[in-house]
Amino acid sequence: MRCSVSGGGTGGHIYPALAVARALRDVSPDVELAYIGGVRGFERRLVANHPMGAELPYHELVVRSLRSAGLSVHTALDPARLAASVPQAWWLLGRTRPDVLFTTGGYLALPLVLAARARGIPTLVWEGNVLPGRATRAIGRFATRVAVSFPPTLEAFGSNAFVSGTPIRSFAGIDRAAARHALGIDPDDRLLLVFGGSQAVARLNEAVIGGLAQLVERWHVLHLAGEGGMAAAGAAREALPETLRARYTAEPFLTDRMAEALVAADLVVGRAGSSTCAEVAAAGVASILVPYPFAGAHQRYNARFLADEGAALVVDDDELTAERFVTETTALLDDTRRAAMADAARSLGRPNAARSLAEELVAMADGAPLPSETAA
Repeated sequence: MRCSVSGGGTGGHIYPALAVARALRDVSPDVELAYIGGVRGFERRLVANHPMGAELPYHELVVRSLRSAGLSVHTALDPARLAASVPQAWWLLGRTRPDVLFTTGGYLALPLVLAARARGIPTLVWEGNVLPGRATRAIGRFATRVAVSFPPTLEAFGSNAFVSGTPIRSFAGIDRAAARHALGIDPDDRLLLVFGGSQAVARLNEAVIGGLAQLVERWHVLHLAGEGGMAAAGAAREALPETLRARYTAEPFLTDRMAEALVAADLVVGRAGSSTCAEVAAAGVASILVPYPFAGAHQRYNARFLADEGAALVVDDDELTAERFVTETTALLDDTRRAAMADAARSLGRPNAARSLAEELVAMADGAPLPSETAA
């Protein structure tokens, strides 16, 4: 079996694609995998650095984002780019010869799905947000199957859609006490984990640093500040009383230990991308979600879904001050309230989403009954 996976532009598209690739290897050890990404996207670097990078030959599709804004020149050029990219995708799929194509959306999806349809290659498109964009709605009409993360999203697609959850890193076998010990967290401390992604963390950094003196009196703060935030985080730590400095840990990222950090956390503060929402649910941890305002309405709808289920609180980006950060996190020192939120989050979790999607892809390639249809 040969399967091409694709996702580009942002980590929210790339990491789920990689999670499914890994699950495919587990489900079908002999699968021949290929990754289709962009030329300028940072997916090439992420794929190369991934543990499966050596097993994922990287193929470039030359296409720019199909988004346009206002009267930008991209408005006129995007149709031309799309028209040029479909033949490229046709040629690329002829070269990789997949039995099935999996794409997580993004700017590469439309030309790939159109080319795959023309070649008779079955396609599975994954949509991670509660509110899908117009491009994904259009792609869904041409895809063989559409997988969505949230039940309300089914309304945007036809009968070929099903709920899979979000493919994420595995939390299997992670012991909470061992994870906390490895991260240097005292057993009696409450751990506050703050992260926001490479492009969206600056606002969270300002709030954490502005309220740090009060936060560390209440929490052990594990702050993933990004590369650009480490200088300010280091200065803020030095400004703390020496007796409290050990209660603030700043790191740029925790790529290899992120699953352990989520399991160890008592409260998470972060953005509301699909992967973040899925991971706090799978880990069963209470959260305060701050939707990134420059992602359309997607993150606002994702956050609201978790909040409506009692799993999260939502703070708008323009309302996130240091004072508000301290107030909201202090309110969640209440163990009973936080535990109820964690239980609600856990009830929404679909930790086996990547494997479920992999099994769907294998069935599609084999022409076998689809797990998503037999389960329904």
